[in-house]
Amino acid sequence: MAFRSSLRRIALARPASVARGFHSTPRALVKKGDEIPSLEVFENSAGTKVNLAEEFQKGNGYIVGVPGAFTGTCSGTHIPSYINHPNLKKAGQVFVVAVNDPFVMKAWADQLDPAGETGIRFVADPTAEFTKALDLGFDEAAAIFGGVRSKRYALKVEDGKVTATFVEPDSTGTAVSMAEQVLN
Repeated sequence: MAFRSSLRRIALARPASVARGFHSTPRALVKKGDEIPSLEVFENSAGTKVNLAEEFQKGNGYIVGVPGAFTGTCSGTHIPSYINHPNLKKAGQVFVVAVNDPFVMKAWADQLDPAGETGIRFVADPTAEFTKALDLGFDEAAAIFGGVRSKRYALKVEDGKVTATFVEPDSTGTAVSMAEQVLN
């Protein structure tokens, strides 16, 4: 009886993150052939909703996910790699998605593309609902970001379905999701 009591105390003393870290099945990240989730994100304001599944029924292109607007790598390297890429105009629709509010995303778009010449659309996923539907969220950096954020990724989308994935294995690096790897 004392042994069971000790095990119960140990189990209760474990941090919640340890219990959540165990999965009996492997994580199922978005993959080739998956449909884009039919969920709303926001563009420019809380009053302008965009459904990316519907947008990609109108044309092909890319969804680029970033951990956060105005962060060093996102602002200095990752998104500029798309803005400055010679194949951007041939890429189709390009959406940048971050777990931020729509006002922050608009300010970030205004900073990176002040004249709005690139055609890249910056959309907000404030509750991470879209990000979670793709299974591309991570919370390892919650102490910095304040909650679940998006892994860094790019998805090629044709006819509403993912045709190629470029998901950073460490969630935030730039080994596979830069425009040079995605748009070439």
